[in-house]
Formats: sequence, structure tokens, C-alpha cells
Amino acid sequence: MANYNIENVYQGGYSSFTPNYGDVFTGYRVPASSLGAPTNPFTANQIAEVNKLLSQGIVPIEIGTIKPEDFEAIPRQHFKEIKQMAKLTGAKVSLHSPLIEASGVAEGGWSEANRQAAEYQLNDVVEKAHELDARGNIPITIHSANIPGTEYKITPEGKKIEKLGAINQETGQMTAVKEKIKYYPEPMMELKPGIKEKILRGEIKERKREHFREIPFEKGKIISPEDQINILNHSEWDNSISQLLFNKERADEIVRQNSPQISHLLQELAEKKMNDKELKEFLSKEENAVQRRAYNHLTNAETYLEDVNEHLSSLFSKAYEYGSPEQKKDLTEIRNQYQKQLSKIHPNDIMAKSEAVQNLMHELKTPELAPSVYVPVTEFAMKKSAETFGNIAFNSFKKFGEKAPVISIENLYPGYAFSTGKEMNDLILASKKQFVENATKNGHSKSEAEKYADKLIGLTFDVGHLNIHRKHGFSEEDLKKEFEAMSKHIKHVHLTDNFGSYDSHLPPGMGNVPFKQYFEELKKKGYTGETIVEAGGFAKSFERSPYPISPYYGNPGSYSSGYGEILPGIHYETFGAGFSNLPQEFGGTRGRGGEGSRMGGRGME
Repeated sequence: MANYNIENVYQGGYSSFTPNYGDVFTGYRVPASSLGAPTNPFTANQIAEVNKLLSQGIVPIEIGTIKPEDFEAIPRQHFKEIKQMAKLTGAKVSLHSPLIEASGVAEGGWSEANRQAAEYQLNDVVEKAHELDARGNIPITIHSANIPGTEYKITPEGKKIEKLGAINQETGQMTAVKEKIKYYPEPMMELKPGIKEKILRGEIKERKREHFREIPFEKGKIISPEDQINILNHSEWDNSISQLLFNKERADEIVRQNSPQISHLLQELAEKKMNDKELKEFLSKEENAVQRRAYNHLTNAETYLEDVNEHLSSLFSKAYEYGSPEQKKDLTEIRNQYQKQLSKIHPNDIMAKSEAVQNLMHELKTPELAPSVYVPVTEFAMKKSAETFGNIAFNSFKKFGEKAPVISIENLYPGYAFSTGKEMNDLILASKKQFVENATKNGHSKSEAEKYADKLIGLTFDVGHLNIHRKHGFSEEDLKKEFEAMSKHIKHVHLTDNFGSYDSHLPPGMGNVPFKQYFEELKKKGYTGETIVEAGGFAKSFERSPYPISPYYGNPGSYSSGYGEILPGIHYETFGAGFSNLPQEFGGTRGRGGEGSRMGGRGME
């Protein structure tokens, strides 16, 4: 059966011999044995869905659901049964994971508990995929992200960020920022043309006044999404310290207003050297009412100062946790100076303590020390998602060895994280790095770990998702560059067409996706995997399977030909038994009329 193939057997009409046959011919033909379809992703009854596809003669079949709860409702025995069906019919099965956010970012924000829960769910998906696997290395398509990310646009100056998803690393809460124009009362300055590029190249080490020019007021100053995140970090940091400065001033005011009484009390206490019990008795006496009031003022001032010091320590910790290596170096020096100053202060010298705290706050208030608490979502999710993908790939490798399922991460369209070629390339490299770290810790050599990381982690290239960048000004040449950035990782392909604005899931050839260009590039790179036609949008709207419309790849026919011209019954009566003698679940008639069936009804007789 493995060597039995039906390709281009019945032409359906003389016109299908012409290279550009059909109004929507894409210009490239794919063997029918490599062109597949997905099951209905909205039901747990995946056996019935596989039956429908097998009855159409489809070889590559991708099963899966959109909702995790639907996937969870598929009995484990059904995966084994589908495996047997695939072996019987020669089908090549792949799996599409339900939508699970690998980074751990959820509606309520990010948490490590969310990420670990996602990893657990995806490990379960991998194990069930192995139940389907009759060949080894079954590809599992997993969305790279289901969270807002970075949107780019092409401008005359080049590629530019249009919208940026940001996340607070401390709270896990997300926000989105877009480019804005702001008008300021003071003179507005911007870098002169070419200066920014020289700074990035390292040709200019320090910004000087002559590097800037004034912006006309009516033009306004453009604040990029990246600058807005920096402003958010700086303003939040500045506000936090300013609030502490206010509380610290309150402590100083109490001491200043009651300075003679407090000084006299401290001198008296130093002379008498009372312990806590003696001090309490001393202050409780009626004749010591002045000292008691002075002590209360002192206690209030110290309480304010202790509260300031506690919050300042928390801010220092935040600055160090989310700071860059350079910031951490500066913070270490500030800490050493602060401790040196405290070591010289008498325990009862509240004004000296206040001065030390004041110095520490002014040091931390420097804009250069504002920690990057808010970061782009894609940057944050890169680390968390790569950890999840690398972990599930290695867990799979530990259980199933070199025949383990392949973790194939799918590129998403603009508006989601990891929608560009560079972002996908970086995510997959980071996931492979995590795999290698896990493997080397478990006794594998680095070279062996890298070999299996390359084999078991890759990319599902969705041509339709990439095409949606068109609405942001991307040309075909720009899209080709995006494709090239991730092409070396491709393990699996999803075919879907659109017009560059929405993920409309049309059959290939009905939109403006340049399929021929992509297939020619894939062929050059030696791609031999399956391609899955994801055209559910067409199926829903027109209530017919999109698969017969895909003959433009090698299974000839036309948009209006239907099954009659492509799969005539007389052909199968002449050249083979056809589908009619197959069980019902495979699209045939055996089992009807009271005969029973292989998987249901009365037992086979």
C-alpha cells in the first residue's frame, strides 16, 4: 500500500491538460498524495471527521480542535482507532493542537502557574499525538501565540512598528500602545537625519546638542510605541520615588518642629541608659509629660522614616530584578555607598538617618536607573514560550526517542505575537536552546542534543497568515524576506488563501497569495512534507468541501466540476473496486442494510 499512488489519473476534460487551466490556477501542481485537509475543529468526534476526509480520497489528514475542552473530550481510544484507520487506508496523519497559550499569559495577566498549566496541557497533546503516530515524528502544529503582539508597517523609511503590545513583568498585566503625536509648550527636539543610524552603528558614542534639531510646534513630536514604553517605565519609577520623598519630608517636618524637646529627651535617655521597661515607667509619670510628648513625636518621625525605608528597599529590589547588567552594576555601587554612610550614624540620630535615605532616593531617582518593568509582549513571551516549547519537546524525546512527535510552531498574522519571520526564527532558536539545555543536563552531549533539537522542533508555515501583512504595506518582495527569515525551520505547511486583509481561509487560488513563489522556494530548500488546505471559511460559507477545488495543484478539474468529473464511478468500476466496498466509516456502503460495520451496529458476520 505504501507504494500505491493515484495521481493525475482522470483528467476530466481536454482543457485540464493546459498549464494554466482554470480561472484560479496557482501555477504550481502538488501531488494529490501530499495535499491534505483538516478535520472539523469544532467537534470532539474526530473519528467521524476523519471518515469524511477518507471518503474523498484525501491522504494527508490533520486532526484537532480549536477549544482545549473539545480536545480533552476525545477519548484516548479514538486516537488509537484513527491510527488503525490511517494504517489501513495509507493516510498520513498530523495533529493541530487546540489553542493553548504557551507563554502563560492569560486574560488575568501572566503567571508562572499559567505557564506550567499550559506546559502540562501541551505535554498531554504530545502524548495523544503519539497514539496517532503510525510512522514516527508526527508533526504537531501549535500556535506560536494567542496574545496581542507587535504590528509593523512598511513606510518610505522602511519597516516601522505601528502598534506594540506591552506587559508589566511584575503584575503580568498587558496594555497596547500606538504611535502618537504630542504637542509640548517647551521647544521640541529630534535627532537630525542619519544621526540615529550612526548611534546604532556605534559611530557616535555620546549625544550632543549639534545632533538635534528643533521641531516646528504645529508638526508635533512623534512618540513611537517603543518611546511610549520607555516613558511609561520612567514616569512610574519617578512617581514611586516622589511619593516616598513626600513621606520622608513629613518625618523631617516632625523633627524640625519639635527639635529642642527631642534633642533634650535623647540627651536625657543617653545619660540614664534605661532599658525598655525603665523607659516605659519613666514616660508614664505625670511629671515627665514633656518628655512623653517629645518621645511620641520622635516615634512618629521614625515610623514615617521606617515606612519610607521599607518601600525604598522594595523599589531597589525591583530596579535590580528588572535592570540591565549596566544598571545592576550602578545599583551595587549605590548600595555600597549607602551602607557605608549608615555605618557612621548613631542609632538615635534620626536626622542623619533621614539624610542617608534622602541621598539614596536621589541616586535612585536618576532616569537612567528606571527599570524596564514594562516590556514588549513579544520580548517577554519569547522567553516564556521558548521555555514551554523546549520543555515539551524534550519530554517527548525522553519518552519516545528519535521517533518522538515534532513540535511545529505556526506563524500567526499581524496583531499577534511572533507574526514576522525574524520573531519566528528567534522563537524557534530559543526553543531549541531550551531543549539543548535540558538534554545536556540529562547526560546527552551538546552535539547530540542540537541534532535532535533540529529534528524535533520546527515551524508550520501558514502562507495565508503571512499574506495578511499586505494591509500594512508589505509588498511581495517584503513578504519574501519574511518567508526567508523562517524558511530553514519549516516542517509542515498550511495552505489558505485571502486578499491580504483577513484570515478568510479560502481555497488556494481564490485570493492573492503567491503560492507558486512559495512552493518553488520550498522545493529549492528540499521540503518533502505534507501540505494541509485550511479552507474552513469556504466550506462554512458555500457548504461544500474545498478539497475538490484544489485540483490546481495536481488533481485536475475546475471550480464548477464537482465530484462527477473528478471521480467518475465508471473509472472505479473499470480499474478497481473503488470506495463502494469500504466500510461506512470510510465512505463506502459496506455495513448498510443490516450487515453491521467494523466499528458500530451489529457485529460483523
